[in-house]
Amino acid sequence: MKTINIGGVPEHFNLAWYLTLKDGEYKEKDINLRWQDYPEGTGAMCKALRNKEIDIAVILTEGIIKDIIDGNPSKIVQTFVQSPLNWGIHVAKNSPYKTIKDLKGTKAAISRYGSGSHLMAYINAENNGWNLKEDLQFEVINDLNGAIDGLTTGTADYFMWEKFTTKPLVDNGTFRNIGNCPTPWPCFVIAVREDFIKTNKTDLKTILDIINNTTKEFKDIPSIDRTIANRYEQQLEDVQEWLSITEWSQNLIDKNTINDIQKKLFALNIIPEIVDYNELTFKL
Repeated sequence: MKTINIGGVPEHFNLAWYLTLKDGEYKEKDINLRWQDYPEGTGAMCKALRNKEIDIAVILTEGIIKDIIDGNPSKIVQTFVQSPLNWGIHVAKNSPYKTIKDLKGTKAAISRYGSGSHLMAYINAENNGWNLKEDLQFEVINDLNGAIDGLTTGTADYFMWEKFTTKPLVDNGTFRNIGNCPTPWPCFVIAVREDFIKTNKTDLKTILDIINNTTKEFKDIPSIDRTIANRYEQQLEDVQEWLSITEWSQNLIDKNTINDIQKKLFALNIIPEIVDYNELTFKL
């Protein structure tokens, strides 16, 4: 049985992977798929791909595009979640900041440089007409627990993270949500190391077929809303709202979308150049 390592964030978006692993669907195809949680997010997964700690990553689209251009020898093989990611903009409960405008020139908590929380701070700054060189400061906090510490102690002023993941922290009074910033593109893709693709196309296709069969019918799984609410400690109505706006994909991200994302990242000086579609993607 071949062992294959995959990484992703421990969030509700990836429950389909947990379900297929729990049901032993990969082992039935002689694949020992080993899941690794990355609560630190995309920056940590980019590093893990580079270091060959994982073969596959379920990763934020903008983050892996930046890292491939920066030299990560991986390729996007499929979109995983087609809908945008809704980033909540959070401050500490007792923070003096009341609106997004108040955050101009303050310090953003980010999981690490190159992560989604880092890149989306630029998108939010541009949306609000800030000076990208003067009005953005960063404090690396690693993960959600680091953000709680950073905002509570004042080492950082605001934190951007997927709003449904952080909703329990808003509900219990740790954070206040003062706005949202949706990504202008599909949020999650599946990226794979190039050397792994070359020698494991059949197994990779098998893995994608299994997960895609589950995501196609994910919303129809009986009581899936309650399962998510219980597993991720969320309110049922929040889960139902999230399910209503989330769409999975079973297809490779298209050329126009890739180019639009690159143009945005290039305009924000996040990437040094715009590269060819085939340098970022691989069609199985």
